[in-house]
Amino acid sequence: MRFITDITWHGAPIHGAAVAIGIFDGVHQGHQAILNEGVKAGLPVIAVTFDPHPTAVFAPDRTPTKLLTIKNRVHQLATHGASTVAVIKFSEEFSKLSPQEFIDQVLVPVFEPQIVIVGENFTFGAKAAGNVKFLAENAPFKVKAMPLQTQGDITVSSTRIREAIRAGNIEIANQLLTRPHQLVGPVIHGEKRGRTIGYPTANIGLGADATIPSDGVYAGWLSVGNHKWPAAISIGTNPTFDGARGRQVEAYALDRDDLDLYDQEATVEFGWRLRDTIKFSGLDDLLVQMKIDCDEARKLTHSHA
Repeated sequence: MRFITDITWHGAPIHGAAVAIGIFDGVHQGHQAILNEGVKAGLPVIAVTFDPHPTAVFAPDRTPTKLLTIKNRVHQLATHGASTVAVIKFSEEFSKLSPQEFIDQVLVPVFEPQIVIVGENFTFGAKAAGNVKFLAENAPFKVKAMPLQTQGDITVSSTRIREAIRAGNIEIANQLLTRPHQLVGPVIHGEKRGRTIGYPTANIGLGADATIPSDGVYAGWLSVGNHKWPAAISIGTNPTFDGARGRQVEAYALDRDDLDLYDQEATVEFGWRLRDTIKFSGLDDLLVQMKIDCDEARKLTHSHA
């Protein structure tokens, strides 16, 4: 009996396509190589991904933070060659499918692939019992396993990228992603101190599943709707000022003090790390440093416009 799969289609279902399967968190270099292999085969590409992350079902305490929202994951998959994206809801029921059931009840009847392309470390089915060898030996379609991508002596993986981001090594993370790391969330009300000192910032509301860089000051971009501005970005607790507060992600659109972005969805992209968070002796010293930070952010973003 066919398992009724809960799928959200982004684009038209296609039969006889190249089907690329993976979680694709980040859609990094390695994921892009999988998609490109389908493009090179001269076939339309269906990217099959899963939401929520499988770990959220069978080991919630170990669920990794996200590199992309599901909306932006779909966008990046389409950007890198997918004609259609199929998001399979990863539920407890779905997780119990055996490897053969996944082939017979999902892959074959739903997708009818001509070829399935995965990473060489791909596993699937209950308890991750299926691997590339099992797939190739037990499926009626061709199977192509792509080797893991490396950059220098670094293996490209979502885990490695998360580690780099959390350590503040944003340039390394961006190289592996092939684009700036981004955070997405609503612009929320903060202490509004920035507005009083001439640097009004957009305070971004983020969930616990966001992959947030280490505390510090960064250069990058702030986007809302169709508008995108070079920005200086601060992450931390604003230690110069009295009072206890949680970590905040704030972006100042350079040279703009006329923006009202509250309650709108914003995207913050991180290009470069400028410095660590510092507790200054007073506001005057902070303002001197903020001007230096903004000048550097302006120079870096202008050079990559």
